[in-house]
Amino acid sequence: MVMETGEPSTAGTAGGSKARSWGPLLIRVLSLLVISGIIVVSPGGLLDQADHVGYAVCHQILERTYFFGDRPLPLCARCSGQYLAALGGLLWLAAAGRIRAGQLPRRPIIVMLLVFLVIWGIDGLNSYLTFFPGLPHLYEPSNLLRLATGTLEGMTLAALLTPFFNITVWRHPLPQPTLRGGQDLLGWMFMSAMVVAAVQSGWPPLLYPIALLSVLGVLVLLTMVNSMIVALALRRDGAAETWWEATLVIMPGLALALLEILLLNLIRSAISQRLPTLA
Repeated sequence: MVMETGEPSTAGTAGGSKARSWGPLLIRVLSLLVISGIIVVSPGGLLDQADHVGYAVCHQILERTYFFGDRPLPLCARCSGQYLAALGGLLWLAAAGRIRAGQLPRRPIIVMLLVFLVIWGIDGLNSYLTFFPGLPHLYEPSNLLRLATGTLEGMTLAALLTPFFNITVWRHPLPQPTLRGGQDLLGWMFMSAMVVAAVQSGWPPLLYPIALLSVLGVLVLLTMVNSMIVALALRRDGAAETWWEATLVIMPGLALALLEILLLNLIRSAISQRLPTLA
């Protein structure tokens, strides 16, 4: 005969606690395996791997791409400006102590950023129309215009995406905007002008820095978006207090970004083999 003591069994609680403690470690280990595995199997050197990243997100049309010596950048002029400026904006926020800013800029700044998006969209559409002979377009496009409008779009992405990332990932995002006012906006525009000058120069020693930083911008933005999705999927939104805790969503976010790039490369390669004219 079994006597009831009235005390709750701790077996189930202990098992659940152990599973919860192993879960985060398993997520990090699996993410690290995916990240390292994709890096290891990627063929070629640094520039070749940068080309693979660019191949997934950019048309890489040579006529619309800057050359450094005889080597094209991994991204076209517009994409180069976009991802370099976005990365530059994030680095600026880190240097200013606002990388965890959880508020959007004030309305006048947002209006200006939206104007930048409109300019980027108009130039992109005008440039696209030139693919079709005979179609009217507003003006003759150029790589300089593509690069400049791309930087405007990139800085806008950094300023607007960062607060959404921070309120999704962090328990206590900083109660301040990414851009505080016109002075910050002018600083970002100056930074974008420096990006334009560097890419426009075509100076061969800048090939590696510009190529690698531009594709790093691709990876960072994809990782930010994927990390927000992972945080919501794991019900970890607004949970991280330290960077180590944040790796629980950032590491799988990076792993997903690399898998997406690999998948897009495979899809584009398959399409290109069937339709060579789209290669």
